[in-house]
Amino acid sequence: MALALRCLRPLPSLLHRFSFTMTRGLPQAPRGCPAPLLEGCRQCVQQMLLSRQLATKKAKGKGQSQAKVNISAALVEDIISLEETSEDMRAVIEALKEDFSRNLSVRTSPGALDHITVMTKDGKFPLNQLGQISQKSLQLMIVNMTNFPESTAAAAKAIRESGMNLNPEVDGTMIRVPIPKVTREHRESLAKLAKQSTNKSKEALRKVRSKSITQVKKFKNKVSEDTIWLLEKQIQQMADEAATEMDKLLAAKTKELLG
Repeated sequence: MALALRCLRPLPSLLHRFSFTMTRGLPQAPRGCPAPLLEGCRQCVQQMLLSRQLATKKAKGKGQSQAKVNISAALVEDIISLEETSEDMRAVIEALKEDFSRNLSVRTSPGALDHITVMTKDGKFPLNQLGQISQKSLQLMIVNMTNFPESTAAAAKAIRESGMNLNPEVDGTMIRVPIPKVTREHRESLAKLAKQSTNKSKEALRKVRSKSITQVKKFKNKVSEDTIWLLEKQIQQMADEAATEMDKLLAAKTKELLG
């Protein structure tokens, strides 16, 4: 019995050490926190997550890829809507896709002329709102300007300056649009237009990124520097991913145009 008591005597101190070891690794609530972390203090949870992400970034050595920042949108909704930023960037990508599909094709179709902008005395209008576009043959399209005869010359000019390598011929209120043969020069011209369109889209993307970062910086005196840094990095990552997708679209379209 005495031997058993001697063996049990160190047990309380061992349990104390075990308890300290288990709790030492748990995140502690910041000093001055109005509620314990584990009781649901929202600010503490947010700061803990952001601090862990920052620590991950700082732990990376030179020459190593940094961990991707992925902040929960709900934690920063009072600062910026990351969903809205993502939607704005996606809209830029979709606009580029539509431009590629509608305006940059080796084979010219009536639909390619629909949205050519015509400058008239009453303002700017899509060509398909002023004239009836039809295809008479593989080598010829017709634009009937009977409903707006006064805009015939302006429409012909818009077609000529559309960058589609078209040379319209005016016959009264009818505009004849011969379809050029697909030459190597024409393909290369379309590929250059695709590159220009992509550059314009990237400029629009940079504006979305700058607008979002400006919004974040308005809170630099209200939230931690780490929070601002992480948000800026996530927005930059979103922009980089969108730009990469644009480059892939351009590569595919260039391959299609050049054959």
